Amino acid sequence: MIIGTMLIELHAPWVHSLKEKRMVVKSLCAKAGNKFNISIAEVDKQDMHQAIVIGISCVTDETAHANSILDNVLNFIESNTEAQVVSVEREIL
Repeated sequence: MIIGTMLIELHAPWVHSLKEKRMVVKSLCAKAGNKFNISIAEVDKQDMHQAIVIGISCVTDETAHANSILDNVLNFIESNTEAQVVSVEREIL
């Protein structure tokens, strides 16, 4: 069993309230979760308006497949939000 995890930090300069942030995060998580069959959630900086930290995990039987899933999720997130990717941390267990 191979577990792939990724932590993505985004900066959304146009967000001015937690309600706006929540709408962006919930939409992004729902779309990515349904499309890629992954576990995804906001995991840090929930009280900061313009900072979004999303945690992602997937389980598969091959390291290459886990890397492929995480690459596709990152590309999807970059193309489906105006937020800028600040950092990405990836780990394969």
